Amino acid sequence: MTRPRREAPGPGQESVWDYPRPPRVEPSSELIEVVLGGVTVARTSTSFRVLETSHPPTYYLPRAAFAEGALRPAPGSSWCEWKGEASYFDLVGGRRTAHAAAWTYPRPSPGFEALRGHLAVMPAQVDACRVDGETVVPQEGGFYGGWITSRVVGPFKGGPGTFGW
Repeated sequence: MTRPRREAPGPGQESVWDYPRPPRVEPSSELIEVVLGGVTVARTSTSFRVLETSHPPTYYLPRAAFAEGALRPAPGSSWCEWKGEASYFDLVGGRRTAHAAAWTYPRPSPGFEALRGHLAVMPAQVDACRVDGETVVPQEGGFYGGWITSRVVGPFKGGPGTFGW
């Protein structure tokens, strides 16, 4: 498959095609908020971004950022070639439950130890995810958990025809 044409980033933007493979974990002080059922179920300004070629950033929030009762262990697991085995959580907010909408790496692979005790959220499964007040657009495809803001340009993996990128 042909690599897609990289969009040129403007001032203050990043291209996901400049992100590394394997991915990089970096700390973020951006204000991160997750809303479900009309309730803010998570809020923090100490998170991590995972940056991988062709993917918008995925934010990992400390467990303490989630409101009491917002996380409920969910069945299932998945495997990431970089980060290891993930386990899942349902998110509960207001009168809504988003099934398996959050995940964590209890024993992350070497190089990703910073993610221990942190959870990522699928933006497509909640009312809103925000970065510094900007509501994110979910990464397409339902498998990846990237958060698209005006800060990043693509094209982004996840939509139809992007599997081989």
